[in-house]
Amino acid sequence: MAEAVLQDHGHSPDARAALAVPADTHQAQPIKLYLVVWGWLFVLSTGSYLVDYFGLQGYLRWSLIIAFMMLKAGLIVAVFMHMAWERLALAYAIIVPPVLVLVFVAIMVLESDHTLWTRLTFFAGS
Repeated sequence: MAEAVLQDHGHSPDARAALAVPADTHQAQPIKLYLVVWGWLFVLSTGSYLVDYFGLQGYLRWSLIIAFMMLKAGLIVAVFMHMAWERLALAYAIIVPPVLVLVFVAIMVLESDHTLWTRLTFFAGS
């Protein structure tokens, strides 16, 4: 069917061969890679747990929790969801939106002081 479509549009046999997809396009990754990633996920989860165990507070606590969360999510997406082996356009389609969400959250955090000041100034007397 695909050859007929290519032939109908005047493509040469060489072009049809270049566009042919080999039957075995997905290679299995070595089990060692998955075991190493599981080990790193365990280490990062332990670090996240230790943040609570040691009772860290404030910006340090939330920075560490978010850093551990992003590292774990990145490992899971890259290896277990096979994004490390996908085309760059598809990887950007998956990665860019969460990064933009983090940028907007950072903007909201910076803006929150102004919002609090405005509320305290104009609504404190009510």
